Amino acid sequence: MLDQETMTTFITVAECQSFSQAAKLLHKSTATISYRIKILEEYVGVQLFFRTTRIVNLTASGEYLLEHCRQWHHWLSTMPSQLRLVNEGVEQEITIAINNLLYDPDVISNLLQYLSQRFPFTRINITRHVYMGVWDSLLSNKSDIAIGVPGSESLDSGVNTLFLGKIDWVFTVSNHHPLASIDSILSDEQLRAYPTINIEDTSQTLSKRTAWLLSGQREIKVPDMQTKILCHLKGTGIGFLPASVSKPYIQNQQLIEKTIKRPRRPSPLSLAWNGTQQGEVLKTIIKLFKLQDPIIKPLLDLVEPNGK
Repeated sequence: MLDQETMTTFITVAECQSFSQAAKLLHKSTATISYRIKILEEYVGVQLFFRTTRIVNLTASGEYLLEHCRQWHHWLSTMPSQLRLVNEGVEQEITIAINNLLYDPDVISNLLQYLSQRFPFTRINITRHVYMGVWDSLLSNKSDIAIGVPGSESLDSGVNTLFLGKIDWVFTVSNHHPLASIDSILSDEQLRAYPTINIEDTSQTLSKRTAWLLSGQREIKVPDMQTKILCHLKGTGIGFLPASVSKPYIQNQQLIEKTIKRPRRPSPLSLAWNGTQQGEVLKTIIKLFKLQDPIIKPLLDLVEPNGK
């Protein structure tokens, strides 16, 4: 009894709050509409509408059925298109893991808009990870493709990689930090007196790594780059920041770049995906990076290209 025509009738009556108005919209007689709703109520065994001389309102059961009917009706209407896309190799769902170092809300929202318009029936999920957590997400099959896995080579023979570039690091302190006024190369002893600000590695199965920490030095762990930057600016701690991130703060002298005895080496980052997957959404994302498409170009601008 709950076929597509019945669902259309029920939804229309619920939205119009009128049998006669629904009849006009559906090009049926009021009696036909009323009879179809009566048969539906008999079929489900509960009253779906409160009826008055002027208006009809949904009962609690009617509200519940309306919510699900809308979902079913939409699915039935779009099912042929969805099946064609599945037949053409378009994934029903894809999860994209992104390194915290390359996460830009504007770029990611543009990417989502592009993919959603091109693949309207694919569920797209975005997750953000730190350090080895990016690899962990991919190798544990929690994501299908990862933007910014650490390194220029794959950790697994079944995973393909595309080198994106390197992150250059600069050591910074706040302009009012005690170390800011020291002109010479900073020694480990001088640095150890102040806490370092690090972002927590999000890996769950792979060994977590620490960005920079001297033996005996206090560490403050924060969840994201935004918090780390603020901690540097407030003088809460010291440490390395990506060159692209710290540049405007150094230019306006909010942060002071310092030289230390053992600088941090550049960090190579790559795009990585399971080599056995051949879905159309996955192929499209890979192509965007290979062609350095304007949609994702701002992410590539965060890394130095000659990093291998």
